[in-house]
Amino acid sequence: MNIKKKSYENLILNITAWVILIGIIVFWQLAGDKGILNTTILSKPTLIFERFVKMVGDKSLINHIIASLSRVLKGFFIGAGIGLLLGLILGLSKRLEVIANLFIGILRPIPPIAWIPLLILALGIGEQSKVTVIAIGSFWPMLLDTIHGVKSTDKALMELGRVLEKDRRTVITKIILPSAVPAIFTGARQAISRAWSCVVTAEMIAASRGVGFLIQYARELSQPALMFVGVAMIGLIGVLIDIIMMRLEKRLLYWNMTD
Repeated sequence: MNIKKKSYENLILNITAWVILIGIIVFWQLAGDKGILNTTILSKPTLIFERFVKMVGDKSLINHIIASLSRVLKGFFIGAGIGLLLGLILGLSKRLEVIANLFIGILRPIPPIAWIPLLILALGIGEQSKVTVIAIGSFWPMLLDTIHGVKSTDKALMELGRVLEKDRRTVITKIILPSAVPAIFTGARQAISRAWSCVVTAEMIAASRGVGFLIQYARELSQPALMFVGVAMIGLIGVLIDIIMMRLEKRLLYWNMTD
């Protein structure tokens, strides 16, 4: 009964959210039609939708999205991969973690965008600099959540391993890593989200394709409808990525789900 009640409440809340969103769009359209809003800055929803349909038809939007997703995947696998490996090493070694804490404290607050000028000088304005920015953004969530996952291993299980006189390798592979998997997956979700945010920033500075480039190009040509198409794609693809990651988490880590 409680499960049905909770599902019903969630359905009502989801419907309410959609009603609010539709209401905002309708108000936005009416305000634009009556001249309340400056449509040279805030384009009307109908104009944005028309531009979206046109770009889907000529496949230009798809090409920009594919370019951005390609950079995201490259940067994510590089940055998250390094973060996972280093996180496991630091989580398993208290001494190395203490040494690394100083560098983590100094480097982690630096936003990925701050590295762009240096990366352009070192790597140029090509794909390497953009992928590196994305890798930096993906690195930190994966590193920190992996360390947290390793250090959060159930102490009772660790004690049981010692009582049974299991060797270090067995303890790591059979106790620590399985316990850390949920935290690692949380880090992966955050890392892919950060990667998507970083690619937009990188493309707005130096690119000839991509969603970020699309927004920057629209701004320079004073085309608000085109700019909002790019902004909408950022939000929609970001939501889609998060949904995919949550579905993967439920499927792969079903044993860790509380609901």
